[in-house]
Amino acid sequence: MGARKRLSSSSEPSSAVVKEDTQNKPQEKLNLADPPIAPPKWGLLLKLSLLLLPYLYLLFYYYPIEPELRRSILINAGMSLAGLFVTVKMIPVASRYVQKRNLFGYDINKKGTPQGNVKVPESLGIVVGIVFLVVAILFQYFNFTADSNWLVEYNAALACICFMTLLGFVDDVLDVPWRVKLLLPSIAALPLLMAYAGHTTIVIPKPLVAHIGIEILDLGWIYKLYMGLLAVFCTNSINIHAGLNGLEVGQTVVIATAILIHNIMQIGASTDPEYKQAHAFSIYLVQPLLATSLALLSYNWYPSSVFVGDTYTYFAGMTMAVIGILGHFSETLLIFFLPQVLNFLLSLPQLSGYIPCPRHRLPRFDPQTGLLTGTNDGTLVNFFLRNLGRKSEKALCIYLLAFQAIACCFCFLLRYFLAGWYK
Repeated sequence: MGARKRLSSSSEPSSAVVKEDTQNKPQEKLNLADPPIAPPKWGLLLKLSLLLLPYLYLLFYYYPIEPELRRSILINAGMSLAGLFVTVKMIPVASRYVQKRNLFGYDINKKGTPQGNVKVPESLGIVVGIVFLVVAILFQYFNFTADSNWLVEYNAALACICFMTLLGFVDDVLDVPWRVKLLLPSIAALPLLMAYAGHTTIVIPKPLVAHIGIEILDLGWIYKLYMGLLAVFCTNSINIHAGLNGLEVGQTVVIATAILIHNIMQIGASTDPEYKQAHAFSIYLVQPLLATSLALLSYNWYPSSVFVGDTYTYFAGMTMAVIGILGHFSETLLIFFLPQVLNFLLSLPQLSGYIPCPRHRLPRFDPQTGLLTGTNDGTLVNFFLRNLGRKSEKALCIYLLAFQAIACCFCFLLRYFLAGWYK
């Protein structure tokens, strides 16, 4: 759900892509009329790289990480960096191909301005998904052996991500109804649920042990049901917290950075090899996610020259879901997703049909001032505008990403103060 206008050949805003009558307009002439997309915003990437300083400090100086484990993390980081540059190079190429197939949209938040008439290539999240999978698959050569206990779950995680990326692209092309969208993550999560061989137990919070009488509870199949529901929530929550240039990718970058810091903190503070390996497993997936997402953000940041499409939101949500599940920190992941939880709660009356839900629950754009005004639709975007006043699209996105970062910091503080008392 981006701030894009989706038109059909009859000019009705109902199709997932812009389809035009090209019978009297040769494809070659159409392609020549489409200007190349704007170059990547390298300055933005340099600024965002500062977010990684705490992670690098913890990895190299603060914690005595085992040399072998640090070596694997650095190999994965190097491959992820290569994936970033490949993604930057491939997005302009892919944008030409999707425009040939009329997969483009118009930015609704710029309607009435010259930028609102520019064809923006759609579904470029497919490039991120492909590069991510290539990096993650090749990394197996450097880290996993044929008898590795983690190899089955690692490949199952990649199968889920690949499946979700494919379904996301299908959604971009076919414009799948919402009732079907809710089922797609459940289908994509099946490889992980079937291959999962980890524990299905939870640790009872210490204040409740005296009342329940046990410290560890085995949930059995209920735990796997919870895993499936978590995948559904993470995938759709990224998809509905959208509508601004850079918001979908930006929130993923912030959460992925927080996950990296959390994982390295847990590795450094633990002496359990199995626990360390679970969090290292998470790092091996989140580093390529962060690198490829940064590459996409360099094109998707305001003013956006490409749209990420449902392909990216599904891909990013599923990737973070399997990272949290196999890293065994799903509770922490949900606190990282606090803005998405709030957005879901605000959206629930419309998503459930209790209140009429328009196709695009976006703020109103004033072409004279270039500012957005909040509507009564139940989204965090409109909630911020109603309480903070009219904002430009870029300023509003920065406010929302800052709130995402504050939620992640709140999670770290919560874990610090509850450590030793809650669990």
